[in-house]
Amino acid sequence: MPATLSKLFPVHKNNTTARIIPLEERYVAADGTRRYLLKTHDGLPVETVFIPEERRDTICFSSQSGCPLQCDFCLTAKLGLLRTLTAGEIVEQIIIALNDAYGVGAKTPRGTNLVAMGAGEPFLAFDSLLKALRVVADSSGLHIVPNRVTVSTAGVVPKIKELAAIPDRPHLAISLAAPNDELRDVLMPINKRWPLAELLAACREFEESLRPGERFTFEYVLLDGVNDSDAHARQLANLLNRHGLRAKVNLIPHNPAEGLPYSPSPEERVQSFKVILESKGVRAFVRRPRGRDIYAACGQLAARRDNTTAQPALYQLS
Repeated sequence: MPATLSKLFPVHKNNTTARIIPLEERYVAADGTRRYLLKTHDGLPVETVFIPEERRDTICFSSQSGCPLQCDFCLTAKLGLLRTLTAGEIVEQIIIALNDAYGVGAKTPRGTNLVAMGAGEPFLAFDSLLKALRVVADSSGLHIVPNRVTVSTAGVVPKIKELAAIPDRPHLAISLAAPNDELRDVLMPINKRWPLAELLAACREFEESLRPGERFTFEYVLLDGVNDSDAHARQLANLLNRHGLRAKVNLIPHNPAEGLPYSPSPEERVQSFKVILESKGVRAFVRRPRGRDIYAACGQLAARRDNTTAQPALYQLS
């Protein structure tokens, strides 16, 4: 596996060179999750998370520095959009995490998964994202194929439709966070541009294009006392059933952070929500947080530094 981008993006005759994003800090959580704080050539923060698991490991990468979508429960939104990342910067994140976890030159372990669920909206970095995924899928390089990749979007409808027309594509996940437009307008302002009816119609088109073995998922962040009532669960199930959608729902208890006015739903509320969905024929699963103690969990990436928990990387790019 290459230690830098130079082997993946060779120097051309016009003297264009591959840029490298330096590793600034490395944090390790109690559960083994690692958060990497990187910096672009123009000084902007980028974060990547490595999540070790028993049967496979997952790398969560960013598509933008910051994010423009202003989701009310996400700490990354506080940064605003700083810049969309290039394909090279996306690939370099993955290389940094792989090299740190397995050693420079090690073969990518079979089953390694990638998720575009870090900072930014991947579908606002669509061209860079697809170029990067083509690079990492190359059998002479990292060889992480689209079937091992999931891209999460807040609901950029035109790009959902565009992805549906791409044969060799990653899995898709849609972040909902609310079962009605009134609440989703507050929690996820992108809903004012593409409301639920339009979003779920695009989802239905996408679902109809699924190939055998392809996964399509909805994600629902549970906020205590905000979107987690039994009535919300019934409304969500009815919404998905009305649109004929069969995708599973991942329930994600909110990951709290200073500066966010929300708390995670208690365990009994999470389970009640799940039971109601399942009683109405909706497959539901609870996704447990990873790396909360180092600000590496979903919705916590905001380039925060903590000198008390920072650790040196096992390698440095040269």
